Amino acid sequence: MISRPLFSQSIFRNQALAGFPQYSTGWGRVPGGSIAWSWGALVVQATGLSGDRNGGDLRVSSDDRLEGGHGGGGSDGDGSGGDGGSKPPFWGGPPRRPRFRMWRKLLGTTVAVLLLGTATAGVVVWYKYAGLVSDLPTVEGLRSYQPPVMSRLYSGDDRLIAELAAERRVFVPYSAIPDRVKNAFLAAEDQKFWSHKGIDPVAILRAGLTDLSRGKGRRPLGASTITQQVARIMLLGSNALSMERKAKEALLALRVEQVLPKEKILEIYLNEIYLGDGAYGIGAASQAYFNKPLDQLDDSEAAFLAALPKSPTNYNPYRFPDAARNRRNWILDRMQELGWLDAQSAEAARQEALATKSFRRPGPAPGSEWFSEEVRRELIEKYGVQQTMQGGLDVHTSFDPALQTSVTAALRDGLMTYDRSHGGWRGAVGHLDAVTRSTALDEATWSAALAAAPHPSGMLDRWRLAVVLDPGNGSVGWLESGTPHRAALLAKDLGWMRVYRALRPGDLLMVEPQAEGGRVAIRQIPRVEGAVVTMDVHTGRVLAMSGGWSFESSQFNRASQAMRQPGSSFKPFVYLTAMEQGISPSQKFDDSAVSYGSWHPNNYEKDFWGATTLHDALRESRNLVTIRLAAHIGIKSVAKIAEDIGLVQNMPHVLPAALGAVETTVLREAGAYASIANGGRKVTPTLIDDVQDRNGHILWRPEGLALSSAAQPQGAAPVGDEPNAVFPVAGQGDDASGRPAASPTSTGTVASDAVQSDVPVLTDTRPAVSSEASAFQITTMMQDVIKRGTGVQAGKEIDNPIAGKTGTSQDFNDAWFAGYSADLVTVVWIGFDQPQSLGKNETGGTIAGPIWNRIMKVALEGRPKLDFPVPEGVTLVRYDTGRGVTVDAFKNDQVPGDSSSFAAGSPGTGELTAADTGAENLPDSESDMSSGGASESSAPSSSGSGTNSAATPAPAQQPSGGDIGMGGLY
Repeated sequence: MISRPLFSQSIFRNQALAGFPQYSTGWGRVPGGSIAWSWGALVVQATGLSGDRNGGDLRVSSDDRLEGGHGGGGSDGDGSGGDGGSKPPFWGGPPRRPRFRMWRKLLGTTVAVLLLGTATAGVVVWYKYAGLVSDLPTVEGLRSYQPPVMSRLYSGDDRLIAELAAERRVFVPYSAIPDRVKNAFLAAEDQKFWSHKGIDPVAILRAGLTDLSRGKGRRPLGASTITQQVARIMLLGSNALSMERKAKEALLALRVEQVLPKEKILEIYLNEIYLGDGAYGIGAASQAYFNKPLDQLDDSEAAFLAALPKSPTNYNPYRFPDAARNRRNWILDRMQELGWLDAQSAEAARQEALATKSFRRPGPAPGSEWFSEEVRRELIEKYGVQQTMQGGLDVHTSFDPALQTSVTAALRDGLMTYDRSHGGWRGAVGHLDAVTRSTALDEATWSAALAAAPHPSGMLDRWRLAVVLDPGNGSVGWLESGTPHRAALLAKDLGWMRVYRALRPGDLLMVEPQAEGGRVAIRQIPRVEGAVVTMDVHTGRVLAMSGGWSFESSQFNRASQAMRQPGSSFKPFVYLTAMEQGISPSQKFDDSAVSYGSWHPNNYEKDFWGATTLHDALRESRNLVTIRLAAHIGIKSVAKIAEDIGLVQNMPHVLPAALGAVETTVLREAGAYASIANGGRKVTPTLIDDVQDRNGHILWRPEGLALSSAAQPQGAAPVGDEPNAVFPVAGQGDDASGRPAASPTSTGTVASDAVQSDVPVLTDTRPAVSSEASAFQITTMMQDVIKRGTGVQAGKEIDNPIAGKTGTSQDFNDAWFAGYSADLVTVVWIGFDQPQSLGKNETGGTIAGPIWNRIMKVALEGRPKLDFPVPEGVTLVRYDTGRGVTVDAFKNDQVPGDSSSFAAGSPGTGELTAADTGAENLPDSESDMSSGGASESSAPSSSGSGTNSAATPAPAQQPSGGDIGMGGLY
């Protein structure tokens, strides 16, 4: 027995024997010199121990072994390695190391690393996911999805004249999309669309494996579902090839599927997808490629449209017809495999030729470019670019296509007439080196060279670009739909051209084939420009507008954007101010020389009439009377009328402004003249009748006029029973005694009571700039301008009652004619973009008047001959002005034909004070007008006078010759 256990760290007590008292423990010596630890029936025996056998230095060596056995025999155990029999278990043999220790360590380490890596990856993934989710746009906006749809402009007769769009898109609701079109796109893009939840994992895995096998340098294979494409198009707006974008796309697709039904998702997709040729959505693509609505497409055409989303460029039927056809047939095969198309129909569609039809996008109607562009600018100002170009607005305008055609033709012919008489021929527009005297006879040579020559900007559609073949006889050749033609220039044109330039073979000319004689007329683009506006005098609806020679060559609208001096066409507003102050048309002012400082205005004719009635002065556009009148009534009063009526925004308080030394536009002047024709009530020009949103709700319509139910007076005289307002027939204006008769009212007898009528009443809330009587007085005076004055050429062969005024600015830079009938007003302007003289004696009456005449003849054709209504309290009187018999309108408190005598220092005759003339704001000279100030020497050197005053002494220093005056001519 030894004093300590031998294998205290290697041999453990068998827990299975715990609790059994028969098993005792202790050390003992066994035969053979071995030492054993007795554990009841279990004996651990150590044999072959090396070292001190007495236990002093016991060590286990490689020769030592453990044996199991039974110490005392018996029948209780069944172990092995002892004396046999049933003995307690025992282990024998030498000590061994634990099995698979290294593998277990490696496995434990691997598991730990995997767990750590998984946790780390989870954190990273969660961080990335949180970042992606936080940056994702909301999908709630898709609930109220409204596609960007082009806006449409309609004429006054509801014809489409233009479309406004950043993207050409025709929205088609889901219910209106044919099944064949839906099935074609699903077969091509997303066959499992109706079953997946936004993404297709199988397709993603298939695309990933395919991309790995294809190698680098090739575009990855797509696996996006239609829902993912909607998320990308509508919410992400990016086509970047990145894992981040694909992850966002997938997350959004899952959310979209939770928010929208499948039908809505498919509707968005089919209306948003770009299909090439400028077409967005299937509705626009059906028009672009087949020129037909969506419901008229057959299976072949629907399959072709479905081929385009993959690559509109590579499957363009014009550039790559074979690729487009193969892709179409593949889609037809897929439709047949999926059971969406029977075999017979699929085969018939495959055999069908891919016949596309060119589609011409509805552009501005001929001649409407200026009008449409002005409407577009107004819409952008009201609603912004996005809503204007993508809001699906329906804009109903006042545009009259037939009248616009006449306006455009009249303006262009007028510009060509002026250009030919003043500019001469400026030479060929180009030259073809390939065409010489020797090659001119070879039709193939010159026609091929001519086909490649670009057309000059601004060349009219009815003109042809021609090449000179024989300069001697003026033979030229041109192409008509690709077919060569030959003809000779008109003899008069050939002679006119040779005065300025010599012709050479190969010169390029612009010609216009003539219907008679088989010849062509020479044409050239004028350098002079012009503008025209025609509008309704009562509503302000602009019926026609032309802003220049050609919208193609210049989009600058000279009718609404060009600020030009109106010249003498401004004078009616000076006279209107006088009428408002109670001065009658028969009032006389002195037509004699006058000077203000160094400014010496004069009449166009440079003569003096002496005492002259306002009627005659306006009819013949006398500058000096107008200046005296403006000085008498006060230039500030004139400025107020001009600003209130909308002619100018800020008028300088200087006398030259009375002669038209202000800036305005053709459109503004048309509105101002319409206000006079409308009885003094302000008329604002409008191009738009109303604006409706895509749902038909009215967004805007002009203010001032409205229809309402109101009491209708009984016994109202029918319109048209009034006498002629200005030139009554013999005996109409006088009674038996020869005295002027009282003016009839325009309404006739009105009963004291009124009855309710279903007839709507027009309510006019627009401000009155002047009284109706004063406006009618100006109309009466301007009728004589056309009948006998400076506007005679404008009134030729027009039977309708019309009134108007010429206008010519300083140095003949601008030529105007503004005039109106009882229901239409037209203003014509002619001039150069960079102000320069139109030529000596080129006035508004001679240049603009004939154009106005031609336009108004067409505009008034078929319209009733309405006279200007005579307002209450006005009397029409025929009298002798001293320069002929005429008819004027007089108010009740005015004596017809009389001219008052004014006291000195007060309105009328006598010395004009600074308060009368506005001289405190008058510059010393025309060159100082921009500075605005005036010196003390700017007081007038002559006086204005009435007819009954004493003769006015001549000014101390009579100006030699005199100036025409800033702004005013004729």
